[in-house]
Amino acid sequence: MIRVMFVCHGNICRSPMAEFVLKDMVRHIGVQDEFYIESSATSREEIGNDMYPPAKKLLRQKGVPFSPRAARQFKKEDYSRFDYIFIMERYNFVNLCRIIGDDPDGRVHLFTEYTDLPKDIADPWYSGDFETTYKQVVECSKAFLNHLGYEA
Repeated sequence: MIRVMFVCHGNICRSPMAEFVLKDMVRHIGVQDEFYIESSATSREEIGNDMYPPAKKLLRQKGVPFSPRAARQFKKEDYSRFDYIFIMERYNFVNLCRIIGDDPDGRVHLFTEYTDLPKDIADPWYSGDFETTYKQVVECSKAFLNHLGYEA
């Protein structure tokens, strides 16, 4: 089983979008039983809150299924539970290290790492541009699956 955790600041926009997009992609290619996918935050600001309404609206428009959820903070024990911990931006690593201490096993990766243009995933909380974030999440999800040898 490939265990994937997506991490952003609040766990209400980027990381849950990535969680549900990747879940949908692995379902479409028929390998959902080979994956366990979650998302979390580095901060405590949004704990318990559902995904931000504009993010839900965009996923609905794109036909990506999602379910109600409660934002949660990454826990130190999550580090050993996941094979891939994808951060949405470099600053998330700074905050994540406050929780985990370090990344001795090399599990933490910038989500864009497997694309041609490694950069941060745009934060729609500030820009309001959920479409750009969605496009980046789809591109990164496909690149990750291709890296693992799946056709996405």
